[in-house]
Amino acid sequence: MKNRKPLRLGLPKGSLQEATLALFKSAGFNIAVSSRSYKPTINDPEFEVRLLRAQEIARYVDEGFLDLGITGKDWIAETRAKVEVIRDLSFSKATAAPARWVLVVPEDSAITKPAHLAGKRIATEAVGITKDYLRRPKIKAQVEFSWGATEVKVPELVDAIVDITETGSSLRANKLRIVDTLMESYPQLIANRRMYRDAWSRKKIQTLALLLESALNARGKVGIKMNVPAGKLDRLLKQLPALRNPTVAPLTQPDWVAIETIIDEVVVRELIPQLKELGAEGIIEYSLNKVVY
Repeated sequence: MKNRKPLRLGLPKGSLQEATLALFKSAGFNIAVSSRSYKPTINDPEFEVRLLRAQEIARYVDEGFLDLGITGKDWIAETRAKVEVIRDLSFSKATAAPARWVLVVPEDSAITKPAHLAGKRIATEAVGITKDYLRRPKIKAQVEFSWGATEVKVPELVDAIVDITETGSSLRANKLRIVDTLMESYPQLIANRRMYRDAWSRKKIQTLALLLESALNARGKVGIKMNVPAGKLDRLLKQLPALRNPTVAPLTQPDWVAIETIIDEVVVRELIPQLKELGAEGIIEYSLNKVVY
């Protein structure tokens, strides 16, 4: 890289930070975070990393203070940021499921559908998303910004809240009931539109997107390879649909073939004994960092 400034990459700090750094590590990027700095180090001189609140990243990318970043689809919508969305990244802090913005009321509330919100008071951090949700069916309600601990505000301070959840366990623990889902949100890799028009920057960002996606593809999967007598190959493939499209290669030993494929990790403990019974030998299971389709 000659006479080029590194691309400024914004990553979310807080609840999504650990999962994001783990994803980058699987993609080949080691990021070291210091508790005294919002500027982590990364083993790629063509990037500079900034740790920021997810709520801020889309706006900074839009305005050009960051060249690219990772933040939720929800915060892009909330801030009305005009950015180039490069790739959805299907990961979250606790599960593989998307985060959801949900309309929530106390278990004993009379509110059972959105129309019942007319004239009511709603607290949320996602004021824009909530107002958009109410605007479509023309429901008039008061929406106020909440600085946090939103779930404790019902029913004493407000009639309902709009909050973010993955599993819903915290809401149930607080005796709250979900009435409706406003939005599902995964993190997205985004770029500044002007920066993305530059050929070098676009290629660098697309390469990053490919590596991150390949790391996500590898999650929950393992590679498996084995040697099988050629005469038993058809039977093995018919018995095991998971191996319908493996790589099959001849061995130097006559009448034997090598099989290699990728499978879901959860089935391995049941699969290996079946492979053995079907005549497979030299069975090896190995972990994966990246899978490119």
